[in-house]
Amino acid sequence: MTRLKQPLRNALHHAETAAARAALTLLRALGPVRASDFGGKICRMIGPYLRVSRVADRNLRLAMPELDAPERDRIIRGVWENLGRTVGEFPHLAGLQENTPHGPGFEVTGAEHLHAAAEKGGPVLFVSGHIGNWEMLPPAVARHGAPFASFYRAADNQMIDTLIRSLRDQAMGVSVPLFPKGARGARDALAWVAKGGRLGMLVDQKMNDGIGVRLFGHPAMTAPALAAMALRYRCTVIPGHVVRLGPARLRIVVEPPMDLPDSGDRQADVRALTQQVNDRLEAWIREKPESWLWLHRRWPKEVMATVPENGKKSA
Repeated sequence: MTRLKQPLRNALHHAETAAARAALTLLRALGPVRASDFGGKICRMIGPYLRVSRVADRNLRLAMPELDAPERDRIIRGVWENLGRTVGEFPHLAGLQENTPHGPGFEVTGAEHLHAAAEKGGPVLFVSGHIGNWEMLPPAVARHGAPFASFYRAADNQMIDTLIRSLRDQAMGVSVPLFPKGARGARDALAWVAKGGRLGMLVDQKMNDGIGVRLFGHPAMTAPALAAMALRYRCTVIPGHVVRLGPARLRIVVEPPMDLPDSGDRQADVRALTQQVNDRLEAWIREKPESWLWLHRRWPKEVMATVPENGKKSA
């Protein structure tokens, strides 16, 4: 029985890869706008009926209790649509052009902050979250002279992983390191920053051994690594996110560098800077809640226990 496991796994991986290649062929053939529309429509129809949408609803009731049920439903459908569009647009990112008058393309506001960082040199940390089409942020920044390395979660299927990395490299147009999530990747990323490299981090997901800074008024376990690196090397920290304007049409919003605290208490400064980052994320999400990935369990169980699945908040 044991001998059959690896051959069966290999066969499944080959089948998955064939399906992925077929999907990419279809999406490429559709073109960026129709691929975006196709992905958005499919996910909007199916996603709200999946169990994970209950997680999104509880998250919304915790974070934005002022919303009624129809408004939460609208946001959740929008979350799925945005996710589907992001997938549909993925194979087209390399071909999107900047400042097109209409149709597919992207624009960048705050590009002067990227140019200043590139001219200054030295380590830079870019901070963002899973907002809009977050996959467009690295290639857009790279086209303004500030390409950055990033973390990624490797797919279990090595062939799928290679396919995804190839698409990201094509979109970037330059070769930059991708650090696998985990202890080894963290060490390599730290060494990269220490040598003056640029690193981008999506910091909006739960980290069980993080620090409990607040998000939407509730403690949310958040990775302190970005703040720790920024303070250790006095890095420029540039926040930015992606706003969806339409199918395959995106705006990359780059904000001024963040002020780094310097109280003399390193732990307090790490907490303060991490809180600043969460505050920035919250502001972006509130602008357009359906653009964020509400589907993951962002808050600790004890916090979520105050919002049971039946919708009635416990005493």
